[in-house]
Amino acid sequence: MSTALEVTGFFMCLVGWVMTGLAVANDYWKISSVQGTVIVSNRLYENLWHACGEDSTGKANCQDFQSMLALPVHIQACRALTIIALIMGLVGIILSTMGLKCIKFGSKTDEAKGKTMVIGGIIFILAGVCTMVAVTWYAARIVQEFNDPFYGGVKFELGTGLYIGWAGAGLCVLGGAFQCSAFKRASPAKDKGAYYPGGKPKTIYTAAPSTAETSKAYV
Repeated sequence: MSTALEVTGFFMCLVGWVMTGLAVANDYWKISSVQGTVIVSNRLYENLWHACGEDSTGKANCQDFQSMLALPVHIQACRALTIIALIMGLVGIILSTMGLKCIKFGSKTDEAKGKTMVIGGIIFILAGVCTMVAVTWYAARIVQEFNDPFYGGVKFELGTGLYIGWAGAGLCVLGGAFQCSAFKRASPAKDKGAYYPGGKPKTIYTAAPSTAETSKAYV
């Protein structure tokens, strides 16, 4: 059961890492909100790297953010967290592949492969947490600006990139937990001592010879 559990966790982490990459590359992290009955002729949307505008014909024009230091703090932090998550996920894939029992790599023992799998699972969990923090922080800012009555800029709503990021982060965390729990189930049992069929060993006592019998032996 432990082998199936660690393989399941590994594929969940792999899919989660791919979804994290798709979320980072997705253009629709926030989409301009359409309120009221006025028909708008264009739509605005942004991600961590550029802002785009789409007209009524479906033609989109995108412009990359020119200065990184001029960006808001939450966008800079989300960039760093997502890049760290992708790098950590790549390291986790390498370690988890080396720790799979169904793959023979070198002369590692099962215990050493299990420890490698645990390290890979922990790295995947950290990568999922980084992605979760980045996506949630970005979404919180969108909601805050949307509900702020004094905000004078364009109001946006949550885009598909955020939902992909949440799904990828959840898969990484859950898959990493599966990998760690698989090692616990496969860990060797501790030595419990010798086995006695009748339970605890019994001590047999013999009666000492009486004084009368001892005196007769010297007569």
